Amino acid sequence: MSFPEKVKIVEVGARDGLQNEPQVSTQAKIDLINGLSQSGLKHIEAGSFVSPKWVPQMADSHQVLRSITRFPGVAYSALTPNLQGFLHAIDANVDYIAIFASASETFSQKNINCTIEQSLERFEPVVSAAQKKGIPVRGYLSCVIDCPYEGKIAPQQVRNIAKLLSSLGCYEISLGDTVGTGTPVRIQQMLEAVNHDIALEQIAVHFHNTWGQALANLFHALSMGVSVIDSSVAGLGGCPYAPGASGNVATEDVVYLCHELGIETGVDLTSLTQVGWSITQHLNRTPSSNVALAIGKQ
Repeated sequence: MSFPEKVKIVEVGARDGLQNEPQVSTQAKIDLINGLSQSGLKHIEAGSFVSPKWVPQMADSHQVLRSITRFPGVAYSALTPNLQGFLHAIDANVDYIAIFASASETFSQKNINCTIEQSLERFEPVVSAAQKKGIPVRGYLSCVIDCPYEGKIAPQQVRNIAKLLSSLGCYEISLGDTVGTGTPVRIQQMLEAVNHDIALEQIAVHFHNTWGQALANLFHALSMGVSVIDSSVAGLGGCPYAPGASGNVATEDVVYLCHELGIETGVDLTSLTQVGWSITQHLNRTPSSNVALAIGKQ
């Protein structure tokens, strides 16, 4: 069994991790992102320029991105669902942006109030504007295994939407097991389907740990050659439109697994763990990371 020599970890804790939290101070977000940057992470999703009406927790994303300490070699991104959001993101000096679609029609309606086809049409001017400014665009695809409303999602459906996102201009497609029900065999079937049209180098995996399968699924994805992983420090996160979906796989657990497999991450695990402890203390909880709990608060 062979694995990639190194992986790219996309840290989503400051956006995907905190968007479900009822109240997090702007300063806490800034401190979190600065701490993540110091840990060696090179790709940090720092905010979201969606309507404050829908995700009020991200209303301060512009202030956060304007206030963080920019570390050399670290790319800071934000979610931008429309042209207005894109312009705000550019003004906040993001390095790249992300758009998001779903493999489930029902989830698309619940999440962004439109069909899959309509969502892709809405993203066209955003991608076009980004390309004119030389800003890379990442694509998120949710519900790649199951939908909380429709149940099982066919791998062919995931393949079709992933191909459309790629054709739209996304340099990387992040495949999200939104409700965390995936198991290794189903993950393999889904990845093989998407890989028919998209190179492994352009595929990222975004696994939630609701059913405790995220690391097993990651191990299998790594063994297939996937080398881009989305994760969230301390296991923060979930999805406000996916009932029962708990946090993302914890970055600490991902880093530990990769290091034990001899895969380079560029991340200092001790430093990262303390960042996780710090933000969870602010949230008055403990990390949802076995590695963080094992290491303990220093």
